[in-house]
Amino acid sequence: MMPEDLTDKPHERLARRLAPRMEKVNTLIADRMASRHAPRIPEVTAHLVDAGGKRLRPMLTLAAAELCGYEGEHDVHLAATVEFIHTATLLHDDVVDESRQRRGRPTANLLWDNKSSVLVGDYLFARSFQLMIEAGSLRVLDILANASATIAEGEVLQLTASQDLKTDEDIYLQVVRGKTAALFSAATEVGGVLAGVPDTQVRALYEYGDALGIAFQIVDDLLDYEGDEGATGKRVGDDFRERKLTLPVIKAVAQADAEERAFWSRTIEKGRQEDGDLDHAIALLQRHGALDATRKEALDWADRARDALTALPDHPVRDLLRDIAGYVVSRIR
Repeated sequence: MMPEDLTDKPHERLARRLAPRMEKVNTLIADRMASRHAPRIPEVTAHLVDAGGKRLRPMLTLAAAELCGYEGEHDVHLAATVEFIHTATLLHDDVVDESRQRRGRPTANLLWDNKSSVLVGDYLFARSFQLMIEAGSLRVLDILANASATIAEGEVLQLTASQDLKTDEDIYLQVVRGKTAALFSAATEVGGVLAGVPDTQVRALYEYGDALGIAFQIVDDLLDYEGDEGATGKRVGDDFRERKLTLPVIKAVAQADAEERAFWSRTIEKGRQEDGDLDHAIALLQRHGALDATRKEALDWADRARDALTALPDHPVRDLLRDIAGYVVSRIR
């Protein structure tokens, strides 16, 4: 193996280490997303899968399995399962959010239609359950099935919570644990279960994935108000335009006076947005220190992810996972 180039990003170093396993995952994904009877299924799926992305979630499954000493082949099946679940949720999310762009490309629902996106997402969920069954572990099936239900539950909760000024940080965290962290934690947890390590290590893998997923989503929410559009692939202020009550806004609303609360009610709850509202919203976030407070919270969750790894064996993969936790929040320092 060639020496690591420490100038590379951590996920790139992990991808290089896992390349032979990820090649098998990609082959399995291509095979299982095929359909003899409905050619639109591979067309829609390939559009999203081939758009790039870091493939972080399936890599987390492979990494956890390697870290815990697993030597079989079912880690490939579970990594593909995780990617199918993720892709299905993206297809459904873009319909719910009426999104027009993802990863710098037109969304599937824009290129085809909402019906195709929903039905292909359903197909991928079904395929994911076929794959997870092949691992032959009821405990793995339970973890991934629960994660799938939690993701859907989080999305439904967000429908009502994201435009309600009464939504507080506890509800926000519940949404984030559903829509994002559930799949991160399942991805890492099943790697340990597959390897048969003690429950303390399985729990540590769960806690790492949970904290990493929460940090990941908080960073995403923060970058919506202060990110680089070229780097994030989406316009600054999309969450505001879509009336999503994310953590920076929740923190600002908690400190708002009557006039400011009326502004948030008009723009978020009632959806009556005017020219200049986004700039005013960002000014309010800055006035109340909401962006800095959100940044601190993301950094705290990244620290929790790194701390969870101390219960796991000393291993080069453990070091890479620690670096990934730092990289997730490096974009907001």
